[in-house]
Amino acid sequence: MVIVVAEKVEKSKDKPHDSKEAKSEGWKGGGPAKPAVSAGAPKGRPVVVPSGPILGANGQEIRGIVRISGKDLKGQWSIPRSLRSIRGLGLNLGQMLSGIVLRELKIPAKTMVGELDEAQMKKLEDILQHPEKYGAPTFMLNRQREFATNETHHLIAVDLGYAVKQDVEHEKDAYTWKGYRHAYGQKVRGQHTRSTGRSGMTVGVLRKAVIAKAGAAAATTGAGAQAAAQASDKGKAAGATGAPAAAAPKAEKAPAAKAAPAGKPAEKK
Repeated sequence: MVIVVAEKVEKSKDKPHDSKEAKSEGWKGGGPAKPAVSAGAPKGRPVVVPSGPILGANGQEIRGIVRISGKDLKGQWSIPRSLRSIRGLGLNLGQMLSGIVLRELKIPAKTMVGELDEAQMKKLEDILQHPEKYGAPTFMLNRQREFATNETHHLIAVDLGYAVKQDVEHEKDAYTWKGYRHAYGQKVRGQHTRSTGRSGMTVGVLRKAVIAKAGAAAATTGAGAQAAAQASDKGKAAGATGAPAAAAPKAEKAPAAKAAPAGKPAEKK
């Protein structure tokens, strides 16, 4: 029996989660230990050891960061994954444009974006900025018959953000319903505003406190108004009898005449 206990103790000592080193390294069991934090690194941010160079399908090193339309993308991402990360390209349009890119550049589907050379990158940029020239249907473009030029085209990245701001300012200047809602910071597309999107002092617990304070103020003002009404009613009743209200207390304070004692005649003055 003693031997079994000794074996259990030895096995428990061998466990990594019981050692102080494993606890200091952040071992939680079942997974690899966290990387050690250097002395000069910010607190809470482990030092990421740089891995080896990224290799493409042909075994050559590729670029780790690729900039497309003002956005930095990882070089190991595929063409469809990279295009979906750009603002203005959704799931459907990004998937369609990725097929156009693969067809125009004549590259395989598993090509990483970091493997593209300068000429291919220029071609890719042109496809993203003018998709209608390469067979993209017009109903998938985000600028349908723009009010300034009456043309249909597609905007991405920074150009799209600037165009949206201009549209909002145009709605405000025209003082449409959308512009009115934008100007006052309210929801534009008919959403509820009673349960969500609330701002100011009437949110959550503060709303209950404000209601309780208003109720207490109303109760005090109601009691004061009732007392004033009763006083005014008393004044009106005294005025109806014709005697002044202040004369009544004086009459009560006047001393009563002393009665003459019995058996003695009243003295003449």
